[in-house]
Amino acid sequence: MEATSDSPHQFRVLGTSPIRPDGLSKVTGRACFGADFLMTGTLHGKILRSTYAHARILSIDTSEAEALPGVKAVVTAEDFPILNQPMDLSQAGSTPRAMAENDLAHKKVLYRGHAIAGVAATSIHIAEKALELIKVDFDVLAPVLDVRQAMADDAPILHENLTTMFRTGGFTQGDDTGIKGNIAGHVKVLHGDIVEGFKHSDVIVERELRTSMVHQGYIEPFAATAFWSPDDYLSIWTSTQNAFGIRNTTSAILGLPESRVKVVPLEVGGGFGGKGTGYLEPVAALLSKKSSAPVKMVMTRKEVFEGTGPTSGTFIRCKIGADSDGYIKAAEMHMAYEAGAFPGSPVSGGAFPALGAYKIDNILIDGYDVVLNKPKTQSYRAPGQPQSTHAVETVIDELAEKLDMDPMEFRLKNAVREGDMSPTGLPHSRFGCVEVETAMKAHPHYNAPLQGHNQGRGVAVGYRMHAGGNGSSATLNVNDNGTISLITGSADLSGSRVSLAMQAAEALGIDTEDVNPSVADTDSIGFTSGSFGSRITFDTGRAILNAAGMVVEQMKERAALLWEVRPEDVDFTDGMFTCRLNTNERLTFKGMAGEMANTGGAITCSASDFQGGVGPQLSGNIVDVEVDPETGKVEILRYTTFMDVGQVVHKSNVEGQMQGGVLQGAGWALNEEYFYNEEGVMVNSSLLDYRMPTTTDLPMIDTVIIEVPNSRHPFGIRGVGETPVVPPLAAIANAIYNATGVRLTKLPMSPSTIVEALSQNNDC
Repeated sequence: MEATSDSPHQFRVLGTSPIRPDGLSKVTGRACFGADFLMTGTLHGKILRSTYAHARILSIDTSEAEALPGVKAVVTAEDFPILNQPMDLSQAGSTPRAMAENDLAHKKVLYRGHAIAGVAATSIHIAEKALELIKVDFDVLAPVLDVRQAMADDAPILHENLTTMFRTGGFTQGDDTGIKGNIAGHVKVLHGDIVEGFKHSDVIVERELRTSMVHQGYIEPFAATAFWSPDDYLSIWTSTQNAFGIRNTTSAILGLPESRVKVVPLEVGGGFGGKGTGYLEPVAALLSKKSSAPVKMVMTRKEVFEGTGPTSGTFIRCKIGADSDGYIKAAEMHMAYEAGAFPGSPVSGGAFPALGAYKIDNILIDGYDVVLNKPKTQSYRAPGQPQSTHAVETVIDELAEKLDMDPMEFRLKNAVREGDMSPTGLPHSRFGCVEVETAMKAHPHYNAPLQGHNQGRGVAVGYRMHAGGNGSSATLNVNDNGTISLITGSADLSGSRVSLAMQAAEALGIDTEDVNPSVADTDSIGFTSGSFGSRITFDTGRAILNAAGMVVEQMKERAALLWEVRPEDVDFTDGMFTCRLNTNERLTFKGMAGEMANTGGAITCSASDFQGGVGPQLSGNIVDVEVDPETGKVEILRYTTFMDVGQVVHKSNVEGQMQGGVLQGAGWALNEEYFYNEEGVMVNSSLLDYRMPTTTDLPMIDTVIIEVPNSRHPFGIRGVGETPVVPPLAAIANAIYNATGVRLTKLPMSPSTIVEALSQNNDC
């Protein structure tokens, strides 16, 4: 690893790699995941799912299933109280009403795998038998499976009451256009004069590019247990990235006050954004209420593929123009994102940051959120951005080639700097755009010679903007031996407990091992938004620092009592309390903790923080590939990933996030896709047929960490959870072009796709 830094901070804990506190329980199998949790008297729940991609539900007969011995409860959408309310599709599909119809289909099934009914029985086998006894009468309709076909005037309509919502600017909600169809939303980014910009462009490149719907690749399936007690108090144990979100939506769907719903987050076996929404909790809760027993539900892998949210497939047209000196003058993009069965694709996440790494005065982006007969999409790291960056960075590379410029030199020439306009229309704060690109251009990998005729090198950069506000809460309990119990509401997906403990240790001048972090249920901690948006180390870290500041202030008051001085006469630096009036009076943090009983009792401090987002981030990739022209197989030979992380917290975790993003991006680029037949059936809904990369598919991924401190965080932290997955799609595509001379515009770039493209090129 190489690192550059202009940070003035000298940290004692940050930048090291202490042992993760959750490591031992996970490697020994003691950690409790969703499928592990079991209460006495638990019933087993299963879901009946649609075998059609699009059909009206004429009737559901559950009588035979209910009569089966061992069956204790059966529920359908009619049991959801919220379905008595009118459908509102105006808020990007995030309303509890729309989520209820996704959890159990109401009048229509909208994709193969759409849940129809739930059963609770004394065994899984009886529950599965009961599903076979449920009779559903359908009026089968034609499905629409292509995003461009779904936008056509004559396309089958999924929602008769759906009208297009128009948005402009950052993330503000616009007006209902009144236009009915499958286009649920239209976002627009407009700066300058696009026509005038292209007039001043000497070279213009325009490309149409497509990406496929892909899965996040988490190993653990969805699992939840619910118990609706006789006093109408609902407890839920679930593997989720968003415990408070599960509480809020479940209470709304079921008509229970939030104060009567408790969500206990269990360990999460991977999420990557896909577990920010629940599918089982409201169904398990209703089954529990009907049966008066706890109900546990665990999805199969096939159910995960067919019935939960992947990320969007896209169609993007990208046009960029530059003058003969290599300055970009204008950019225009048309984006159509698959939302799946309900509105809510990450089209805004793709549209607004798409060109954020470049200084461009004239921009027009039109983005469309389109419903079609596939599962409702969910987040997947940097939602929407890998797809739009794939389009932009492909065209950027082609522009550099036509201008006869070095690809990195072209990017550097147009790189944004502090004060340039950001995608939101506000000036960019300082971040490492130039620093990352400079490091890429100077790196030995970029300048090393390739060794073979079929080898190629590709580069790409990925800009990540996260400006939305999110709240986090934290509690610090000081123990009399000087250790800390740290309580947060942030689900730990990839080691956030240790990164949060390290910030507490840094602030209090103790060792990371002296901080015991835990994740609490929704009754035991203040509101905390979900673990997404690269925000946990940043947002929850800020809440922890607020609480740590309160701990220090209270301890200063205790020290003042001992030394018979005023609190303002007590200083605290690097874990040591000192008296300004008598420098011989000194107590370590642990020593002061030992005096709590004599100076007023226990110290417990809770704090929250609500920030305006992590801020801008940039990642870059250099990749070498070798393409077999006969088979189309792509071998990745060398990979280097760069990122401005602000300030490293846990060094090996940061490297792991960067490497993991590359691995996922490589799968997205080369192999992964939801493959549907004409009837809307996913034909590769298993991990045998859905090809995700493993460690044997890539070489060791080198990491280069750039540290340009983030002014939004006291320690300069930015967050690294999402941006690493943004550039790999384009970097690998550019490398394949460099190796073959053929520009591929559809992902995945599978062997058959490459062979076909090479064959067509030879025919020309």
